[in-house]
Amino acid sequence: MKRRSFLKNAAWASVLITGAPALSSCLRKEDGTGTQPTGTEPSASLPYRADGSFKLLQFTDTHYIAGDPRSERALRCVEEALDAEKPDLVIHTGDTLFGKPDQESALEILRPIADRGIPFAVALGNHDSQFGSSRETIFSLIRDLPGCLNTAPKDGVYGSSNDVITLTADGKTDRVLYLFDSMDAVILKGEEEIHSYDYIRYSQLGWYRTYSKHFTKENGGTPVPSLAFFHIPLREIEEALATPGSLLAGTNGEPPCPSRINSGLLAQFRELQDVQAIVTGHDHDCDYVLRYGNMYYIYGRFSGCDTVYNHLGREGMGGEKVSGCRLFEFKAGEAGFRTWVRLYGGEVQQDLHL
Repeated sequence: MKRRSFLKNAAWASVLITGAPALSSCLRKEDGTGTQPTGTEPSASLPYRADGSFKLLQFTDTHYIAGDPRSERALRCVEEALDAEKPDLVIHTGDTLFGKPDQESALEILRPIADRGIPFAVALGNHDSQFGSSRETIFSLIRDLPGCLNTAPKDGVYGSSNDVITLTADGKTDRVLYLFDSMDAVILKGEEEIHSYDYIRYSQLGWYRTYSKHFTKENGGTPVPSLAFFHIPLREIEEALATPGSLLAGTNGEPPCPSRINSGLLAQFRELQDVQAIVTGHDHDCDYVLRYGNMYYIYGRFSGCDTVYNHLGREGMGGEKVSGCRLFEFKAGEAGFRTWVRLYGGEVQQDLHL
């Protein structure tokens, strides 16, 4: 089968055959009335280092299966990256697991982070709730791990893993990291029945706007530099990718697979002028940095092994298949940031200052 066919089939099987417990249960979280939570406390606030720097490590698409030899390198990749880079925060942008036992798989691939005492958070992917346990169950287990910064699902907000993490300097919010739950798959019925990956919903937009406006007001009317992390890329990435000169670095090994529905999230980012970069996973053969207008679209580096497709090698699509991670470095008081890819084995690629 083609590289994404079996993944797409798995998504629709989850919806059509099992009834998509993750989808149906999370739909109840959005009340449809338009009301939004008014709280603006972040899920966590973290300080910069003494030298004013902060290092964030992103894993994505580990697709781990506990007890499966095909996952061994994924675990080694995680452990090596953590020990070599010693990040201040880890964000996993979803598809932590890819089979049964699903609960053990999620915990086993994340436990090296917890065991090292590194704060972390997860933005769930489409496959995280397709192997028996509901999305809420998997998310609850993850939240119980030591060091996890995720908080409980928010009433009235679609999905589970919507969280806000702030970086603070001199007692002030210096940067904001938004995590969105981009969910699994959805079927929309109408004149045309649309089968699609899910999309960021109205209640999530309102949740983000509440925080963004709060931080801007707190900052004297100036938007606070922010990044957004989630699993499934936005639909606009297709238009951005088609724009000459937009691809700055990395490998574009497959067409992006966003939702077919435009969520409106990018319009919110542009209006509120705080989010500088959208960081996702999902498409395993992509690890590039793309600039379109005033927005960066950034793929993490596939962090898994051989339980699922991956053709990225040390030289782009050629050579030995190599997993890895993406890193970000922020400096207190500076709006820009540095990002690079670290391959399993230690090679660094795409060292960019954006």
